[in-house]
Amino acid sequence: MRLALSTSLILVTALTSEMRAQSEQAAPTALESPAATLDLQGSLAAARQLYASADYRRALDALDRLTTANPSPRDRQSIDLYRTFCFVALGKTGEADEAITAMITRDPLYRPADSEIPPRLRAMFNDKRKSVLPAIIQSRYERAKAAFVQKDYKTAASGFTELLTALSDPDIAGPASRSPLSDLRVLAAGFNDLATRAMTPQPQPEAPAPPREASIANTARMPRIYDSNDADVVAPVTVRQDIPRFPMTVLTEKTGVLFIVIGETGSVESAIITQPLDTAYDRMLLAAAKAWSYRPATRNGIAVKYRKRIQLTLPRQTN
Repeated sequence: MRLALSTSLILVTALTSEMRAQSEQAAPTALESPAATLDLQGSLAAARQLYASADYRRALDALDRLTTANPSPRDRQSIDLYRTFCFVALGKTGEADEAITAMITRDPLYRPADSEIPPRLRAMFNDKRKSVLPAIIQSRYERAKAAFVQKDYKTAASGFTELLTALSDPDIAGPASRSPLSDLRVLAAGFNDLATRAMTPQPQPEAPAPPREASIANTARMPRIYDSNDADVVAPVTVRQDIPRFPMTVLTEKTGVLFIVIGETGSVESAIITQPLDTAYDRMLLAAAKAWSYRPATRNGIAVKYRKRIQLTLPRQTN
């Protein structure tokens, strides 16, 4: 009798499961209908509702289908954010980690609003940003630099600007202050300046030169620029003089010479390279020189302009 009763229960359970499966196949949800597939926002809202009702597997299935519907970058971030929620809820931490990495790689500046994610996931995002942003920044630098070399200055300037913004992210404040990211900051700033200048319209022709008498008077009033030959002048003292790293392998030793004019305030007023090293690097060096600062040279206790000679030597790399 007990055996017959158990057998009946098993048959009832199997039939119930089969009927439920047939019912679900015969009556597809709104997420699976053609009209709803076209309505990306409606489908995303439905997937969020499934997640809110703790139906994580069906929510994840729906979100996975949305990734194949060519969503906009903004919608793709929203889709992957909820995919991450589902992965965490289902205990799939590896998949959650991959989804977060994809979001940050897609947009290094992306940061979900605190109101969108619980504290646990907020910590996951912050930790992942710290680990992957440095590599992403270096990759974006190479991409922007390639655009610059191809004279696509608009793309290059946009890339370098995004890179500089990412380097200011508080999550990587420590690594950004050290090499190699600190070097990339200097290089990116230099390239960005050059790309912006290249996009700037050429200036109008200069006005006619003033009369000779006025030129002589102006020349007489121009302050003198001293240098190392003036024994009665105390040379300037370096406060900041960050030399950018040479971005390529040095096959043969190279030597370059740079002259800068340091004003009475200690800032660099002008710079010129008399013995070049490399065309692209020379431009970066000139751009970096704008940010250098010194305690100005003095003559009889009064600050004066000073021309400083800087020699750079790049030794041959054996590796």
